[in-house]
Amino acid sequence: MRVFKTKAFARFAAHEEIADVELCDAVRRAEQGLIDAGLGGGVVKQRLARKGQGKSGVFRSIVLFRRGEKAFFVYGFAKSGRDNIRRDELMAFRKLADEMLAYGEEALEAAMRNGTIMEIRCHG
Repeated sequence: MRVFKTKAFARFAAHEEIADVELCDAVRRAEQGLIDAGLGGGVVKQRLARKGQGKSGVFRSIVLFRRGEKAFFVYGFAKSGRDNIRRDELMAFRKLADEMLAYGEEALEAAMRNGTIMEIRCHG
């Protein structure tokens, strides 16, 4: 399972002090079938915690996810800031999932080289 975050999501995570280990935990939960909300088309919503806080009521992430293959963290938001994503946003995320989940090794390497995505090293 390879895990990535987009440049925009990386900025969000750094600003909100969300560590990569928390992202790895969210993917691990999804791999075990513990998905907070399946939004269809390879898009899931997973809760995230800030360092030293629980997951309840803190942050939500939109993840493009294909079990056993790839996960891309593409969007994050504070639960206190908004309840959910809009329908047009969901449609855009589904379209993005179609594209990004189909990336082969060459496309992944090119996206990492140009800084669009970065790989997260999850262990265990």
